[in-house]
Amino acid sequence: MEQVYEFTPHGTCSRKITIVHDGNVVKSVSFLGGCPGNTLGVGKLCEGRTLEELIPILDGILCGSKPTSCPNELCKALKEIQKQQD
Repeated sequence: MEQVYEFTPHGTCSRKITIVHDGNVVKSVSFLGGCPGNTLGVGKLCEGRTLEELIPILDGILCGSKPTSCPNELCKALKEIQKQQD
C-alpha cells in the first residue's frame, strides 16, 4: 500500500521533500524549492529503487561548502522511513 512521507530538510535550499513509497520501494520523490533540474533528476533516479539501494548512494553528498545537500537530506528522510518500518 502506497504511503506518503513528508520531510523538512535543514541546511539546504529545498524546504520540503515528499516521498511516495510502497514498503521499501520508492515510487516518487519531489522537492519544494532547491535547484529545479537537480532535484527533478534526483527524484527520477530514485523511482522504483529500494531504500537499501538509495541510502548508501545518497548518504554524505555535500553541496559546495555546506555540511549537507538535497540528496543527503533525502537520505535522512529515507532512513526515517526505514526506521518506521523496523
